[in-house]
Amino acid sequence: MDHLDELEAQSIAILREAYFRVTPLCMLWSMGKDSTALLWLVRKAFFGGVPFPTVLLDTEMELPEVYTFRDEIARAWKLDLQNELCPPESSMDATMPPATRAAARKTAGLRALIEREKYRGIIVGIRRDEQATRAKERVFSPRSPEGGWDVKHQPTELWDVYHTEVADRHHLRIHPLLHWTETDVWRYTQREEIPIVPLYLAKDGLRYRSLGEKNITVPIASNASTISEIIAELETTNAPERAGRVMDHESEDAFERLRTGGYM
Repeated sequence: MDHLDELEAQSIAILREAYFRVTPLCMLWSMGKDSTALLWLVRKAFFGGVPFPTVLLDTEMELPEVYTFRDEIARAWKLDLQNELCPPESSMDATMPPATRAAARKTAGLRALIEREKYRGIIVGIRRDEQATRAKERVFSPRSPEGGWDVKHQPTELWDVYHTEVADRHHLRIHPLLHWTETDVWRYTQREEIPIVPLYLAKDGLRYRSLGEKNITVPIASNASTISEIIAELETTNAPERAGRVMDHESEDAFERLRTGGYM
């Protein structure tokens, strides 16, 4: 097995473990490269199908190309797609900086979804190398009824033994891509020929390295117009993946506050 085969096998094992031990279960799908690669892995794990709902936490602020991609893939892959509208920004914590407050809408939307549907497991396509706070995550991460994450009291995960039991009204965030890197995802996407939102590819010297809502995400300078060129660019850049996410630059603890409160 090569490196990508090993990553794939580990992620598929996590997905099957989640499916057979945690119920009810759903998966968040943002249409970004990571969650779309994860959706591809789900289809591999379950012989071409997706045996649980996929959910977009919708602020109605996604870029138009993202909504087009959502509709095309949901139809082609026969997804049970749930579009969860998030509460308005005016109902978020007013002490947060503006872009952070806008991002918090998804936390509130997820909290409402879990409360209504009683989900015990939420599959999410985050990776440890994305952001320093996420580096502390577990594969099966317990959350409070409010979605809070206690980084100091997490279960150990030795030898791929996962804790899948949670208290009443609590839930698990399940992270099958936690051990991948950004380059791994792009190499896998290239190998498997996984569809992507075209905004990832450079046009007129700009591309999106990370896809977020149009009011809090900006493109980066880049001439990488193919996946091979993106991979080559990543091998030389020192810029963080979330350089285009406005909220990450507002205050030192902005992302930490979001994650503690239940952000993905």
